[in-house]
Amino acid sequence: MADVEHGGLSGEALAADAAGTVTARLAAVRIGLWVIAAFLAVRQVAVVLGTPSGDRLTDLETWVGENGVLHVKGSLYDSTAFTGTPFAGLVLKPLTRAAEQALGWGWTFGTLLLVVALGLVAARALPQPVPRRTALLAAPVAISLLMLSLPVRNTLRLGQTSVIPVLLVLLGCFTVRSERASGALIGLAAALQPAVLLFVPLLRFTGRTRAALSTAVTFAACTALAWAAMPHDSSTYWVHHLAGVGLGGKADGLANQSLHGGLLRPGLSGPPETGLFLVLGAAVAVLGLRRAVTYARDGQLLLAVAVTGCVAVVVSPTTWQHQLLWVLLAVVGRVGRRASDRYVWPVAVVLVMTLPAEMMLPNMSSLYPLRDNVVLLAALAAAVAVPFLSTASPHYRAPIPTDHAPPVPARFRGVPLLPFLRRVLTRPNLLLELLLIRVGYSAYQQVRLAATGGTNSGGRARAEHHGDQILSVERFLHLDIEHWANHAVVKVGWLRDFFDFYYESFHFVVPLTVLGVLYVRRPADYRWARAALGFATVFALVGFWLYPLAPPRLMPGLGVVDTVHGVQDFSKPDYGTLTALTNQYAAMPSLHFGWSLWCGLVIAVLAPKWWMKALGLLHPLFTVSAIVATGNHWVLDAVGGAAVVTAGFALTYALQGPRPRELATAGAEARETEGAGGTRRTVTRHGGDGDGGDGGDKDCGDKDRGDGEAGAGTGTGAAKDRTPG
Repeated sequence: MADVEHGGLSGEALAADAAGTVTARLAAVRIGLWVIAAFLAVRQVAVVLGTPSGDRLTDLETWVGENGVLHVKGSLYDSTAFTGTPFAGLVLKPLTRAAEQALGWGWTFGTLLLVVALGLVAARALPQPVPRRTALLAAPVAISLLMLSLPVRNTLRLGQTSVIPVLLVLLGCFTVRSERASGALIGLAAALQPAVLLFVPLLRFTGRTRAALSTAVTFAACTALAWAAMPHDSSTYWVHHLAGVGLGGKADGLANQSLHGGLLRPGLSGPPETGLFLVLGAAVAVLGLRRAVTYARDGQLLLAVAVTGCVAVVVSPTTWQHQLLWVLLAVVGRVGRRASDRYVWPVAVVLVMTLPAEMMLPNMSSLYPLRDNVVLLAALAAAVAVPFLSTASPHYRAPIPTDHAPPVPARFRGVPLLPFLRRVLTRPNLLLELLLIRVGYSAYQQVRLAATGGTNSGGRARAEHHGDQILSVERFLHLDIEHWANHAVVKVGWLRDFFDFYYESFHFVVPLTVLGVLYVRRPADYRWARAALGFATVFALVGFWLYPLAPPRLMPGLGVVDTVHGVQDFSKPDYGTLTALTNQYAAMPSLHFGWSLWCGLVIAVLAPKWWMKALGLLHPLFTVSAIVATGNHWVLDAVGGAAVVTAGFALTYALQGPRPRELATAGAEARETEGAGGTRRTVTRHGGDGDGGDGGDKDCGDKDRGDGEAGAGTGTGAAKDRTPG
């Protein structure tokens, strides 16, 4: 009995210690997220205040500046520069008496406070019940996303008012208890942004009739007040411009992400475009508002508000970039039954709302229609297409868990196991992978292009100085074969053509092919290989930044022939700028060789046949020959490429552990055991060849733990019996 009691007390103590550890970790994460949110806020303010006075708060200056439209006599809309409602002009007119500098500072910090308030209200509006971890972390995450979003960044830079209507709607829906006061706030938002009137049907059909009536009355009162004070401007806005149509920039410009702009860009115009816009807009409004009402009745009012806002984005004649915050709110919707699919929608929304469209889609003419309308398509999808889960769905709070391999032994006691790098047996979501690969490569291009040692004369001199250093080291080591290899290849036409073709073609084709084959045939090994490649590329970017290096073909006086790009004119200071897409002085380390070595090693480790392994190892051999023979890299650049790849695999090993041997064997072992309450099924996964793909629901598997403890430790046995999630 004493032993039992002692064991019980020990168990309680261990549970208390574990809970305390999780709480401390959660508190540390929360502090870190608030630090990130504060940093982003300070950075945004610094960017605005650091911009030359003529380039910041340009819209605000256009309205209230010395020669702004609110100062001059006549209509506010004579120049079409003012796009707000007459009521907005009436509210802004008192600001014309403020000192310019004080107004700029006050407007910037006031907008910043509004964004923070918006994030706090959105975090508190999440559908209940909210897990404790989500409740603690939602506010800093929401504020950080808002600070990073393109609409907020444009609002801060231009001096716009677009945050105010969104905040008023959220306050009216979630913080004010009185329906009349709630409707008054939403009606005030509609007086500033007429598309907000679409919230009237949402309020009416969700049982908030008084709020809907109050919204309409407040909007009418504010509009009548503006009409009495500025009758000519009101007539111009509501009658001549039909609620703002034709104001601001060109309606077919890329900045207009409404359905009207999307129809104008392909060349539609006149009555056919107008008729099609009205028909499609009406269909989107009906379908979107029906969905919004359904989600509101389901207890997901924030999602309903986001869907209604997305409908407003689509059906408005003009929706400029700073007016697109509604799309970001749609991130709260849950999509997908499997845990591996749950992140696709929020990641896609965040990428669309924080990055330029060029970073998500390649620069291909066939993709221009998609790239030019990417935010419109996201709003349209949220409004009428994305199958958001109902709270009644069994997968809303408990998605089908991801299937993980058994835990592996600890690597290094001081290096924690990262939960997102645990050995996953199923394939990741393809759309999410494509998005992350594309965005990751775009970021790689941007960092490489911005690396020190670009096209300016100082950067060129530094890169050439580093080239002299590399050449000296190679001469000391008797590795300076670049000139000899280059001229030997130039003399043989077919060999020169072969190496030129190999250099230009296989750099991307082979790694993408390897990733594709692993994704289809070896999903568990795909993540391991992808992580190593990502780490190696990050290490290479550090090298580009710290050590800009001129390749042999760009070294004056060395006599190396540029077989790929042609003869360089060394008398021009920017002769190294062969293209605006890349930094020609990012030679150390060589990712041409690094990526090829990664391919060779992955094939050598995973290929089932010896001849496949040998063929894979030929690729880095041909690549190093091509980069040296064409004059694009030094021999030591290849050594640097090998070093970053080695570091990438080493870091993957440290954070994820060795590849479990059982993943290399085909098949799976399964056994069923009868329990007192029914049948339980335990699966120990051993196959890594795609048998455990995304083909169906798993009977059981390791559940995703929020604290990331699953998978840590030293055990190597089979997965524990778990009740299906």
